[in-house]
Amino acid sequence: MDSFNILKDNKKILSYLYLFLSILGALLPMLANFEFAREYGNSFDINNFIALANANPAAQSISRDLLIGASAIFIWIVNESKKLNMKNMWVVYFGTFLIAFAFSAPFFLFLRERRIIELEND
Repeated sequence: MDSFNILKDNKKILSYLYLFLSILGALLPMLANFEFAREYGNSFDINNFIALANANPAAQSISRDLLIGASAIFIWIVNESKKLNMKNMWVVYFGTFLIAFAFSAPFFLFLRERRIIELEND
């Protein structure tokens, strides 16, 4: 449990942990998307992708869980970024839809921690 206290007390380390997770959140889904395109055709067929994401109850559960959870967090991200007057939010907004939510949520948390550090140092 002491490792959690280190993160609580050191916002800079926490911000870089979020940055690391955002990099993984971009790479891992993109690798899976490349594999999907390779296996099902050179283009990214969104209709086939959605069909496969709902192909069985397990896939439906994960897809619906992500849709509802990501929607709620995205609304919070928009509101929180406005409260903190955060910059470069276009990366988060576009990244959600063009890269992956697994990228944009931790990247937002990275930017948020950096903004909080900035506000504390003013």
